[in-house]
Amino acid sequence: MRLSDFRYKLPNNAIAAYPSEPRDQCKMMVLDRRKKEIEHKQFSDISHYFNKGDVLVLNDTKVFPARLFGHKEKTSAKIEVFLLRELNKQAGLWDVLVEPARKVRVGNKIYFSHDLIAEVVDNTTSRGRTIRFLNPDIDIFHIVEEIGQMPIPDYIKREPDDQDKERYQTVFARVPGAVVAPLSGLHFTKSLLTEIQNKGVKIISLTLHPGLSTFREVEVEDISKHKMDSEYYNVPYSCAKVINELKEKKSGRIIACGTTVCRALEANATVEGRIKFGEGWTDKFIYPPYDFKVVDALITNFHQPESTLLMLVSAFADHDFLMKNYKHALKKEYKFLGYGDAQFIH
Repeated sequence: MRLSDFRYKLPNNAIAAYPSEPRDQCKMMVLDRRKKEIEHKQFSDISHYFNKGDVLVLNDTKVFPARLFGHKEKTSAKIEVFLLRELNKQAGLWDVLVEPARKVRVGNKIYFSHDLIAEVVDNTTSRGRTIRFLNPDIDIFHIVEEIGQMPIPDYIKREPDDQDKERYQTVFARVPGAVVAPLSGLHFTKSLLTEIQNKGVKIISLTLHPGLSTFREVEVEDISKHKMDSEYYNVPYSCAKVINELKEKKSGRIIACGTTVCRALEANATVEGRIKFGEGWTDKFIYPPYDFKVVDALITNFHQPESTLLMLVSAFADHDFLMKNYKHALKKEYKFLGYGDAQFIH
């Protein structure tokens, strides 16, 4: 397929600047991809679409406040440092983006509050750098909780506030490492998860740390030529065991909460539709046509035009059916993107 197949006009007023309160009171469009039918519901209704024996798979990644502000040595020029991923914990090495990039060169030291100091050791891209934190034995994930800002997406045209520290995080977040929230998971409350569990649904989790590549533009018209950035994942043995047992017995459906879960499962699927456990890095890119080996139903948000997220959902839902309902969602005043409304596709 072509990049232009995933183009649609997204008005600014359709992009949610703030999340729904409570979490599960956003709108939800339910798509039956076989019957080609839709329903309009609230997310709190999603438990009605689960059956005894189903398995809900969550991403327990935790967003950390990755945006730091410091200053250069000598000049005191203000520098923004966006932490992307930890490369080596012992050495204190991180991949980062810096702004303004023209002022940050190899060898420069950057000073932050709490006596945190970093040295630039390499250039990676035009804005990318590798830095080394010079404070021995410091827990960066701990200190950024004090001095960092939550990395809400740039399409939300406002500064992060205190509310974002809680709301740009799922209620089941556990493993720090993400700079982008697993967006569809933001809609769940603890009580809604309990309600689903009480229906006889198993709830399990894996980890995939989404990075800024989530928002990276696809620059080639032939989408098969696009390359995803690698992202860290961990599929525990217990998670793989539950999924494989269900697939063996055919006793229910695998319901993926979000595109990150979907990618992690499909990246570790065998030809027979079983799951391999373990950790690693994946650059799995799912776009139409694609034969899903594991995932039977998908919870997701409404995604940006021409994005890899939209391409994955298009492969799952049927491209023409999905794009038709994106236009319908705009007419019905659904809210789009990270803090927006949800879809349940089955």
